[in-house]
Amino acid sequence: MLTSLQNEEVKLAHALQTQPKARRKEGKIVLEGVRLVCDAWEQGLHPEFVFYTASVSESLIVGFTNQNVPTTLVSDEVMRHVSDTQQPQGIIGVFPMPQPAMPPHPERILILDAIRDPGNMGTMLRTAAGAEVQAVLLSPDCVDPYNPKALRGGMGAHFRIPIIECRWDGIAAYCEELTVYLADTEGDVRYDQADWSAAWALIIGSEAHGASDEARQLAQSRVYIPLAAETESLNAAVATGILLFEAMRQR
Repeated sequence: MLTSLQNEEVKLAHALQTQPKARRKEGKIVLEGVRLVCDAWEQGLHPEFVFYTASVSESLIVGFTNQNVPTTLVSDEVMRHVSDTQQPQGIIGVFPMPQPAMPPHPERILILDAIRDPGNMGTMLRTAAGAEVQAVLLSPDCVDPYNPKALRGGMGAHFRIPIIECRWDGIAAYCEELTVYLADTEGDVRYDQADWSAAWALIIGSEAHGASDEARQLAQSRVYIPLAAETESLNAAVATGILLFEAMRQR
């Protein structure tokens, strides 16, 4: 049983959990919990190593070791140290960071503009995957999509849909052939009256600050969701779900 917090792999896992710069430098991420670890494995990602405690199913660990994945039994103290949750789930895996390519012929693209809450980010990614979006483009001011909270909120979406961080000029060039909608509470087209049957991109802006100037310049139409009186706005992730599934319904 590994008990030392000074072990190099323990220090690496802790840094990956807590430091975006470490994730970028190493090109690695930490996945926590049986569901996320197994989901990534089933999607073809091979963990560099796995830490687990005695509470985890022996058959699961045997499955990893049979595929030549280094697995290490660790103490509860070590697991708490490398975990991002208050109640660790007993297993973490260190995986290579996904390096997805942009789909060559985009038709359904979600653009996230300065989304800074990792929980919202994860929910939006999960929703996009469920609504058959082809790729999610992240503006430069977005939170790290591999933040532990975003990974948990995504529930495996990170391995099912390309997530690509882009400059605005790259986003504009990629979406040149698409109708670009901007979600806006003061929009001019009701969301279910917009034409989602043609190739489109949808921009979702920050709840706190609204859409950026770059987003407004790129958008060709602003869509809104009608709300009951005195309701100021919807949570950005909720609005994303409504809009994406209306687009899916029309398709």
